[in-house]
Amino acid sequence: MTESRNEIPQKFTAFRIHQNSVGDKKVITSGFEKISLDDLTAGEVVIKVAYSDINYKDALAATGKGRILRTYPLVGGIDLSGIVVSSSDSRFSQGDKVLVCGAQLSELYDGGYSDYARVKADSVVNLPDGISLRDAMALGTAGYTAAIAIQRMEDNGQKPEFGPILVTGATGGVGSFAINMLAELGYDVVAFTGKSEQKDYLTSLGASRLLNRHDVEMGKKPLESILWGGAVDNVGGETLSWLTRTTNVWGNIASIGLAGGVKLDSTVMPFILRGVSLLGINSVEMPISVRTKAWHRLATDLKPSKLDVISPTTIAFSDLPNAFEAYVEGSVTGRTVVAIDDSL
Repeated sequence: MTESRNEIPQKFTAFRIHQNSVGDKKVITSGFEKISLDDLTAGEVVIKVAYSDINYKDALAATGKGRILRTYPLVGGIDLSGIVVSSSDSRFSQGDKVLVCGAQLSELYDGGYSDYARVKADSVVNLPDGISLRDAMALGTAGYTAAIAIQRMEDNGQKPEFGPILVTGATGGVGSFAINMLAELGYDVVAFTGKSEQKDYLTSLGASRLLNRHDVEMGKKPLESILWGGAVDNVGGETLSWLTRTTNVWGNIASIGLAGGVKLDSTVMPFILRGVSLLGINSVEMPISVRTKAWHRLATDLKPSKLDVISPTTIAFSDLPNAFEAYVEGSVTGRTVVAIDDSL
């Protein structure tokens, strides 16, 4: 256990997000500031940050295009990896390589866009052997969430022989990782997308074929013909309802996203007649034992073979403000790693 602040400068750089009142409006501003350790939200572990990444939520928070932060001001960045500088929790020591993902950073607590971070010990995971600090952020919350989904499906009995797995929102971070991981595990994976121009990208990850969402007639019967052994769904809404009606006996659907809507129009028929299981995936409210197991698997049997294809770009910390708009516009292909201090 270490508690020294000797290595931490009095002031360091952070990308901070503020909400200001302008007349009767709330205006979001963000940018680089010099802050001190005492400016950060409370936590038992102080980390010298090596890398972070850019998620859609990060872009929404930094630009004010979405209501992500629940308190202001906060340092942005929902993920981070780095080296422990000090800890008042005996589980971590100075020099430990660690990561933090899915812990309400840049929502309730200061995040990873900073030279130093202070976080709650229960959110910290020791970096597994087989993953570098950069790899951890190339995976980030997207890779971690895909791993949790697959882990829960397999814990509930999912097997390749049930039939193909449909991955919706296939070109997104979670979808891309899920395709690659499932294919490496021996599943037949079908990519569900409206972006047919991304065929080469998706098949390179391991998808056996693409299904264009615009070409699908989803039907309205309580049960439709069986099409899928299971699914990883990033869309929700009508698509998730259709999946409940077309998944095989004892198949599992991991529900992760809501890009297609929050309403679920279904009946109990798929659940009581086919034994279909709908598994909710929440990467934040997750026991540390589950977090640790998921990251261990991300370093072993779930380690993506196409990590550099899914996360091809690394930018300097100073370039961060210029990167958000493309994420908001949806014009980015692949994930972006942010090098805070790549010398670590």
